[in-house]
Amino acid sequence: MTVRNRILHLSDTHFNSPDVDAAAALARMLHDARHVTDLDLVVVSGDIADDGSAEGCAGVREQVGRFCAERGIPHVYCTGNHDTRESFAAVLGSGHLAADGTDVGTTMPDASGMRAAVSHVAGLRVITLDSLVPGQVHGHLDRAQLVWLREVLAEPAAAGSVLVLHHPPIAVPTSLIMGVVNLRNADELADVVAGTDVHAILCGHFHLQLSGLLRGVPVWVTPGVVTRIDFTAPPRWERAVLGAGATVVDLGGPASPMFHLLQARDPRAGEQVYLVDAVSGGDAEGEDA
Repeated sequence: MTVRNRILHLSDTHFNSPDVDAAAALARMLHDARHVTDLDLVVVSGDIADDGSAEGCAGVREQVGRFCAERGIPHVYCTGNHDTRESFAAVLGSGHLAADGTDVGTTMPDASGMRAAVSHVAGLRVITLDSLVPGQVHGHLDRAQLVWLREVLAEPAAAGSVLVLHHPPIAVPTSLIMGVVNLRNADELADVVAGTDVHAILCGHFHLQLSGLLRGVPVWVTPGVVTRIDFTAPPRWERAVLGAGATVVDLGGPASPMFHLLQARDPRAGEQVYLVDAVSGGDAEGEDA
């Protein structure tokens, strides 16, 4: 019998953001997801706290943890470029938490602070990777993580595996910024996952939905909770608007993996938060974008 799993995939909660009420955005998203049935797991793929603080991590854990406790399901987190490993570890431990908040993850041995870990949910192996490069926007997976990942994937899991990391190993080729801020060593990750039982690679970072393949393995980028990047802006500009999003990931069915979007009902959805030059980072004052 085929084992099926259903994941609610959130990302980029950015608690303590100076631009947006991030706590309200997450609360709105979780409220509007309350009727999604048969969830086995909630994943938050990085940029948990905008300021990298323990307070921000605790705020996200409190909201997501309450949602999961009500459903009796685990919740899993990974680091993003806005996070700090110290605050993440202090509040979230391995990043793999049971419904009651117990840490159930097995952290990579000799991790040297890296927050890479693995746990199992209803036969599904969930692996979080740490692509954080302190002080940088782009991502990178060090050799130790890739060696560990290869060892973990050497033996298939009962219901296969999913990888969770912040920085996508794909980018839209016409974007001036995606190929600069994504995962820098995607080819090395591809060498490890090709031909394994990995059903999907779940990412965030871009604040918009995007899909592609990494050496035949589906990659899914979920939209941000705190803001959405509006890709209708002229090529040089990056426009962020209000409107929390999330993804429901269905694994194990005839069309597996299948991804469908949820969008929070926000009366201010689409309202511009910022417009910046994607190359220089300057504000768009006086520009008609």
